[in-house]
Amino acid sequence: MHFRRVSRRFKGRCRRAVGPVEVTALLNVILLLFMFAWNAQRFVLQPAIRIALPAAPFTEAVPYGAFVLLVPPGEALYFNDERLPSLDALPAALRAARANAPEGRADILLLEADESTPNDRLTAICTAATDAGFREIALATRPPPADAD
Repeated sequence: MHFRRVSRRFKGRCRRAVGPVEVTALLNVILLLFMFAWNAQRFVLQPAIRIALPAAPFTEAVPYGAFVLLVPPGEALYFNDERLPSLDALPAALRAARANAPEGRADILLLEADESTPNDRLTAICTAATDAGFREIALATRPPPADAD
């Protein structure tokens, strides 16, 4: 006696997603990456000194790579992220930086001075910069408030 083999294939109502990556797995990965980026950005802090730049209705761009001199309230100065103890150390630092700079960068000094800095101190800084050979000195400002016309 020979029995016949019966084979049947049952098809379910729902089919699996066909493709290289399943949609659920892709959404999980995207969600995890988004959550990681969102939480990680809160831990990146850059040390800074708060200064209140004076407001001005005009703005002029300074080329990237200009030397930066930060003048916060008080006696200290910060030239290219290095603290200078007083105004007396500034001329030597300016001359050394200008001598070691590439050709296009050596001409411009960006002065970021707090709005409460006295004029005689700014004048002394500008004199030291011109004595060191800087041909342009740009004063950093902030735009005026939107409601002030």
